[in-house]
Amino acid sequence: MLILILGVALWWAAHLLKRVAPELRDRLGRGGIAGLLVLSVVLMVVGYRMADGPYWWGASAPLKGINNLLVLAAFYLFAADGMKTRITARIRHPQLTAVSLWALAHLLVNGDLPSFVLFGGLLVWALVEMVVLNRAQPVWVPPAGPFPGRKEIMALAGAVIVMLVVGLIHSWLGYNPFGG
Repeated sequence: MLILILGVALWWAAHLLKRVAPELRDRLGRGGIAGLLVLSVVLMVVGYRMADGPYWWGASAPLKGINNLLVLAAFYLFAADGMKTRITARIRHPQLTAVSLWALAHLLVNGDLPSFVLFGGLLVWALVEMVVLNRAQPVWVPPAGPFPGRKEIMALAGAVIVMLVVGLIHSWLGYNPFGG
């Protein structure tokens, strides 16, 4: 469990350095920050696969359905942010909102302690990051558009394609996100 906790903590630290310790972040540079983030992901993956703990509930067909809808919405928000679709004029932090939805979705179907540490830790990080960003930049000017329909369609199509690919990868790893 310690490796998992270290991975989540390193993820938090690498992302919050810009606001908490900008001098250190500048000294590390983009390469150093990228290295810390890669290391944090490796620690989270290895730590999660090794971790053990109490198990309270598991995935049921209805929870998997809700999980899949939330994950699809999260992938859409990531795509929408990159393409500046209409929803980015309504949601200030589409990517952090996407991480929050993704983490919440995974908590619904993974009722064990390692999942609470990983997905709960990333959920709380995304929420804290939104607060920190809002305090650092209290005034938000949303994108004004235009918002072409083709971008909306491309963002949705991209989200569906990524969802299918990620679902296949989960299946290959032994976690069937689509079945009962």
